[in-house]
Amino acid sequence: MSIDRVVFAFAGTVILISLGLSQVHSVYWLLMVAFVGANMLQAAFTGFCPLAMILKKFGVKPGCAFE
Repeated sequence: MSIDRVVFAFAGTVILISLGLSQVHSVYWLLMVAFVGANMLQAAFTGFCPLAMILKKFGVKPGCAFE
């Protein structure tokens, strides 16, 4: 898998888990959803993604979005 796909899979997983936790525990888990969404939005415009930088250091091959 490329960095792009790992980032999208990780973001989707965090969003789904946060949504589930907001229904079971506290509505404040929706702040995590907002944080992930804001980070994805800024990464779309700036190309800066901390997770992509970490994955690149671990040797995951880059895709076209995070070169």
